[in-house]
Amino acid sequence: MGFQTEFNSVCKFKSEQELYELLEYGRGKMVKKQFRVFPTGQKVIAYSPDNKAVAIVRILASIAEINFQGEEVTEVEMELVRRLTEEESRVQTALAYEMFFGDKENG
Repeated sequence: MGFQTEFNSVCKFKSEQELYELLEYGRGKMVKKQFRVFPTGQKVIAYSPDNKAVAIVRILASIAEINFQGEEVTEVEMELVRRLTEEESRVQTALAYEMFFGDKENG
């Protein structure tokens, strides 16, 4: 058991539904497996499940717990600051592949 630290600039969604709710309603949450530490209060770049930068969000809360199935999970609540422009998305996505996700051709 232990906490993993998330990159300060990355908030990657695994679920299209969670991302849709954030973009549609301006607030949302996502659930991650294992205990993780997210930078509460900070603005970060949100990425879609296919690793595309889509928005700037502010992390409102990060709650780590053991759910009813006995799994370690972290629930992250956030609010939408703004969507990225196409140019911002292209640049942030390229940087994220280099820094976090690995090479596009090999990943």
